[in-house]
Amino acid sequence: MGSGRRLTVSVALIALVCFFLPWVQVSCGGAHDTSTGVDLARGGDSGLWLIPVLMLVIIVLAVIRAFEAQRTVFGLISLLSGLVSTYLVNHERLRFAGSSGLIAVRLTGWFWLAFLSSIALVACGALSVLRLSRSPS
Repeated sequence: MGSGRRLTVSVALIALVCFFLPWVQVSCGGAHDTSTGVDLARGGDSGLWLIPVLMLVIIVLAVIRAFEAQRTVFGLISLLSGLVSTYLVNHERLRFAGSSGLIAVRLTGWFWLAFLSSIALVACGALSVLRLSRSPS
C-alpha cells in the first residue's frame, strides 16, 4: 500500500471514529448533555449515515486492494467521499452555529477533528487524482 493510500485510509479511519464520539454539547443552567454523530443521525438528520458508510467503503477498498491497478478510481472515490462528508459535517456546523440564549450549544473538539479529517480526505483524493493524471501512462 502506497503512502498516499495509507494517509487516505488513516484520515478516513479518524473521521469514522469521530462519528461515534460527542459532536455537540448542550448546557442549560447546571444540566449538560452531549450528542454524537450517531445521535444526530438518529434524530432526523439521516444523511449523516453516509459518513460512516463512505469511510468504511474507503477503508475496505484499500484493505482488499481493490482498484490497485486503477489508482485514479480510488482517488476519485476518496475525493467524492470527502466532498460528501465535508458537506454533511459543515451542514451540522451551520445548524448549530446560530444558537444562543438560555440554552448553550457548543461543538466539541471531536466534531472539529471530523470536519478537518473530511477536508483532509478531499485533499488526499484530489492530490491522488492530480498526481496520477500527470504521470505518463
